[in-house]
Amino acid sequence: MTETAPRPTLEAVAERAGVSRATASRVVNGGFGVRRPLVERVLRAVDELGYVPNQAARSLVTRRHDAVAVVIAEPETRVFTDPFFALQLRGISKELAAHDNQLVLLLTEGRDDHTRVGRYLAGGHVDGALVFSLHLDDPLPGLIRGAGLPTVFGGRPGWAEPGAEPLHVDSDNRGGARDAVRHLAGLGRTRIAHITGPLDQTSAVDRLAGYRDVMTGADEGLVEEADFTPAGGERAMGALLDRRPDLDAVFAANDLTASAALRVLRARGRRVPEDVAVIGFDDMLPLAEQTDPPLTTVRQPIEEMGRLMARLLLRRVKDGTTGPGAPDAPSGMVLPTTLVRRGSA
Repeated sequence: MTETAPRPTLEAVAERAGVSRATASRVVNGGFGVRRPLVERVLRAVDELGYVPNQAARSLVTRRHDAVAVVIAEPETRVFTDPFFALQLRGISKELAAHDNQLVLLLTEGRDDHTRVGRYLAGGHVDGALVFSLHLDDPLPGLIRGAGLPTVFGGRPGWAEPGAEPLHVDSDNRGGARDAVRHLAGLGRTRIAHITGPLDQTSAVDRLAGYRDVMTGADEGLVEEADFTPAGGERAMGALLDRRPDLDAVFAANDLTASAALRVLRARGRRVPEDVAVIGFDDMLPLAEQTDPPLTTVRQPIEEMGRLMARLLLRRVKDGTTGPGAPDAPSGMVLPTTLVRRGSA
């Protein structure tokens, strides 16, 4: 039986580098006040010995875990089937990895999960939290405030008063929706329907508001609530056609529901865009390019939003600030959207 070689210790690093253990510890833990030649000697010794710092011991010294919780207020069946979450997680993961931080993914299936997540966040396992896809009645914001963690939210926090929102990153949902509906109106479409997202989420509320900004006084029968899923999009498109068979355009609140709407329209014998023009929201590739016809949609920078959330959180962790009123910290950052024209409208 082969014996496993003992792990190199910090003492061995200090001896190899010819410095005190305290100096080696300061270098390994990213401390200041060590002359550059000594830093280089310690780092060379770390490489030669293959030394890996003990994370638990390091956390005691630095009070940092180099780990960030990503909390998505959705069940796993939604998270792992919607490309939106994959794109946002990719952006977050890239930014955290660039700063040698670990991602801890936490999902919520029901109220018991909220309690579990709140307990985990309060337990001192992570340095901060990135939270998105919240619903308006979600208890998570209160649980996170109780944990006292630096936090950045994805999307406009619907529970906060305007001007007093916690730090968050969002896209211009309302402006993007206006651009979509104006484009449809510019094509001469007058009976423009809207398939919404779940109206307990601010992104869906803001896209509905953008639709109404353009379609002032529109028949409420042209609006059907869905839930950002393909099944919801199919049901909503069917209901709209049953209620308003004369509709000549559809603005769907995301690409998944737009692609589902295309399938229903085809099954009902409607030509796109000749009979009904369709626009989505997200521009999730390759989905938008592979629909029939390719989907005109509103592009939001999903991956960049994830990177920006992580960047803001790491800055807040480094500065040691947790509240929404941190010095020089913006309460919210809203990224622009772009209308991408393809064959469906």
